[in-house]
Amino acid sequence: MPGKITNDQLIAAANEFGTPLYVYHAEKIKEQYQKLTTAFAKQDTTFFYASKALTNINILRYINEIGCNVDCSSINEVKLALHAGFPPEKVLYTSNGIDFSEIEEAVAAGVHINIDSLSNLEKFGKKFGHSYPVGIRIRPNIMAGGNIKISTGHEGSKFGIPVTQLDKIEEIVKHTNLFIRTLHIHTGSDIKDPDVFVKGIEVLFELIPHFPELEVIDLGGGFKVPYHTDEKETDVNLLAQKIKECFDNHPVAGNKKFKLWFEPGKFLVSACGFLVSKVTVLKDNGATVFAAVNTGLNHLIRPMMYDAYHHIENISNPAGEKRLYTITGNICETDTFGSDRELNEVREGDLLAFHNAGAYGFEMSSNYNARFKPAEVLVRDGKAQLIRKRDQMEDLLKNQII
Repeated sequence: MPGKITNDQLIAAANEFGTPLYVYHAEKIKEQYQKLTTAFAKQDTTFFYASKALTNINILRYINEIGCNVDCSSINEVKLALHAGFPPEKVLYTSNGIDFSEIEEAVAAGVHINIDSLSNLEKFGKKFGHSYPVGIRIRPNIMAGGNIKISTGHEGSKFGIPVTQLDKIEEIVKHTNLFIRTLHIHTGSDIKDPDVFVKGIEVLFELIPHFPELEVIDLGGGFKVPYHTDEKETDVNLLAQKIKECFDNHPVAGNKKFKLWFEPGKFLVSACGFLVSKVTVLKDNGATVFAAVNTGLNHLIRPMMYDAYHHIENISNPAGEKRLYTITGNICETDTFGSDRELNEVREGDLLAFHNAGAYGFEMSSNYNARFKPAEVLVRDGKAQLIRKRDQMEDLLKNQII
């Protein structure tokens, strides 16, 4: 299968580049992107990769190469995208609680822009008026997503302008002559129920008559990624079908053809990535056996931050007898990757692979405990290429005044 990377390839990469090591499989990213484009082939749909998931410049270049656009959450992500070769018209900047100067920089760069506050919307209108089309991020007051920390559309969320403040939006648009091209919502992450997106569309349909120049309906991202073996990802074919029915059957939307935008991040890169680590210490305390590895929450924070599950596999002893282990890191904090996991016999020196580590793995890593950030490798056409060097001591010192 094009989306499959073998344990032998992971072991070979670990032997060549050392551990801990992030390994990404290019063809899996392409496979995920093609699922989306195939599902939405009957609609005018554009996908922007949510680059916050993984911004390595080589990943961005590959994303551009396969035809996907890019979504950015900061002006520096915009600059990285442009540096990677994306033309401005393929770059979307969705701001969140930022200084207006970032939006001014985005305008100067010529990229698409979504604004998520009345304050910045008014500043934008006063400075640019009708001269630069812009999108509004609406908070639809919908609870969705796999964890409250990754749910962004509910009424307690900081994201977007509450739909209840439509009158204030209209007032700003009227007195500054804004060109509102896009209505955007993003309700959260790990959404497996297509009806959540349908609810979001219904909210936006109510707003369409208020923005006569509207061209784009932006439904954000948040497609479900399976972490457990019994889980399934969002059925994007069913999602495309339901969304098409919404647009075809709604009288407001039916009288005008709208472009449809999405910003998948985790859906594109989560399954492509593995964090490969070495077992350094085994501790049998009677109640459980701890298998400590040469990585920690400084490299993969999701289990401790979100209670996220990552499948863990002993790739160097696949025939070993199964028993229970608690996998822990080497950081001076509680950094448990998984408790009471059934693994093939684990020995000191074995290699463990953490699955679904492509999204928000390296991207959220740090130098906590003065540990080095790991190297990153991209496997493409069966060949492993180093795309980021492992930190060295000078990397910890380079910005300090000595």
